Amino acid sequence: MSGMAETIHLPPEWAPHRAIWTAWPFDEAEWGGKVEPARAEIAAMIRALADHDGDRVRVLARAGAPLESAEAAIGDCAEVIEAIYGDSWLRDTGPIFVKRAGARGAVAFSVNGWGGKYVMDGDEQVAAQVAGWADAPLARADFVLEGGAIDSDGEGTVLTTRQCLLNANRNGWDEAGAERALGEALGVRKIIWLDQGLANDHTDGHVDNIARFVARGRVVCMSPGKNDPNTEALDAIARALEAARDAQGRKLEVIRIPSPGRVLNAEGEVTPASHMNFIIGNRSVVVPIYSDTGDDAVNALAPLFPDRRVVGLSAHAVLAGGGAFHCITQQEPA
Repeated sequence: MSGMAETIHLPPEWAPHRAIWTAWPFDEAEWGGKVEPARAEIAAMIRALADHDGDRVRVLARAGAPLESAEAAIGDCAEVIEAIYGDSWLRDTGPIFVKRAGARGAVAFSVNGWGGKYVMDGDEQVAAQVAGWADAPLARADFVLEGGAIDSDGEGTVLTTRQCLLNANRNGWDEAGAERALGEALGVRKIIWLDQGLANDHTDGHVDNIARFVARGRVVCMSPGKNDPNTEALDAIARALEAARDAQGRKLEVIRIPSPGRVLNAEGEVTPASHMNFIIGNRSVVVPIYSDTGDDAVNALAPLFPDRRVVGLSAHAVLAGGGAFHCITQQEPA
C-alpha cells in the first residue's frame, strides 16, 4: 500500500460535504434499455441534493451525447465534467474520501467488477480522476473494496456483511484479515459484522442496502414488508445490530423502517429494492421509493434528520441498472 499516513479518519456521511459526486448513465445495455428513465430519476436526485443551497453536485459524463444530455438536464444546478468511466456506480468505482492528520485525502481500491460480474473499461480510472478534480491527495490500497460494502459512524466503527467482504471473489479474507486491511487503509477500529444482504443483489450483499448509521450510536435497518423475500435476513440483521457494540463500547440504538417488500422487475424476478439506499446531503436526505411503502419509510426517517428535508423519489429505473441513489453517489467531506 502506497501513500498511507499514520492518522486516518473516515468521516460519517452526515458530516458537512464539500461536494457530492455522481456519474451520468450512458450505456443502454447496462440500464436494460432504460437509460432515459434512469437519467430522469438521477436528475431528480441531483436537484433535490442541490436545492435550498444544499450540495455542490459534480457529475461525470462521457464525451458526446451523454455530456450534452447531462448539460441539458442538470447543467443549471450541477457541474458536469467530461470523464472516462464504465459503470455509473461511483460509490463503488470512485475513491473513498478520508481525512489524514486533519487534511482531506482519498483512497483508491482495486476494482474487479463486483467479483468479476460486471467489468467495464474505464472503471479503474475513476478514482484517480475524481481525486484529481477534488484536489485530494490519493493513496492506493492493494485490495478490492467497494464503497457500498461499508458504512461508517465517523468514530472508527463500520458496518459490513460477511457475504461481501469475506467473499472469495473479492480478497479471500477472513474476519481478522479484513479488520487489519480496513484499519490500515481507512482507520477502522471496529467492524460490526452482518451475515447476508438482500436476495438477488449482484454486489453480494452491500451493507448500504440493509443497514446504515444515521448518527453516532444510532443505526437504521428494515422491517419486512408485504410478501418480503428477505424476511429472515432482515430479522437477522436487526438481531445482530441489537447485540453489537461500537468502537466506543456503546450498544446501538436500532431503528427499523418499512421495507419495500417484494419488488419485481420486468421479467418477474425479485429485485434488491431497498429504502436504505438513501444519500445524506448537506440539506436533504434523498430516499429511493418503489411503492406506497416509500411514504412510510420517508415518514419514519424524517425524525432522525431534524436538520434536513427527507425526500422520497422514484428509483424504479435506477434499480434496473443495479442500485439506487447511494450506490450512484460519493460524498466528499469538507
